[in-house]
Amino acid sequence: MHRSAPRLTRILACAAVPVMLAVAGCSSDSDGKEGQAPGAKAPSAGASSAAPGGGVSEKPTPTVIPAKYAKLPSACQAIAAKTIEDLVPKVKTKAGTPGKSSNPANRGGCSWNGLEDKGVDGSQYRWLDVSLFRYNSDPVLGSGDERAKESAEKEIAKLKATPGASKMRTSPANGIGDEATAVAYDTKKTDEEFKYATIVARTANAVVVLSFNGAGYAGDGAPGEKAMMEGATKAAKEAVAAIAAANK
Repeated sequence: MHRSAPRLTRILACAAVPVMLAVAGCSSDSDGKEGQAPGAKAPSAGASSAAPGGGVSEKPTPTVIPAKYAKLPSACQAIAAKTIEDLVPKVKTKAGTPGKSSNPANRGGCSWNGLEDKGVDGSQYRWLDVSLFRYNSDPVLGSGDERAKESAEKEIAKLKATPGASKMRTSPANGIGDEATAVAYDTKKTDEEFKYATIVARTANAVVVLSFNGAGYAGDGAPGEKAMMEGATKAAKEAVAAIAAANK
């Protein structure tokens, strides 16, 4: 009886302190653990997420760099009329044929074509088209620039996989946007040799895909590769500049 009195006193003392202190400082008598200072707190599994005042802090929302460009220009007005006249002689529709888009702020396209008939000297056919893409910054998907870069890489990969293409050639296209790639190849259509010159350019969070192709008919030769790529490069630069102008 006399030996149980001290134990009873300790139990009553522990009952008078807060629960968290009682668990840490008074459990040694029951579980036999030693070396723990009275009143010490055990680490809590949720301590890392505890906020001042005892609440649980929420994970911070990821942030991304805002997209530079908020809109796209009209694709049919992204290339100067004089350039279209030079690249596509006898163009059928000078204003261009717009592509269908459910979201013009993020996607647009336009094309021009024409056949210059030179009689007994043959004919020359040209096709020019431009596609514009814009990407917003998204906390989950990434910044607009990153998304545009991924899009440009996919466009280049699609061009490299063009069915029936021969003499595929790719090279950097310097001085067009933030980065650009030139893709050239040949194809056979209706027994005629077509020359293709394409520029895939990224400017901040926007992508320009400019395709220019042509062929000679009725005995006229195919257009020169250099001239085709020079034409595509000129038009691509104008399209990149049009995006910047539309966002001033």
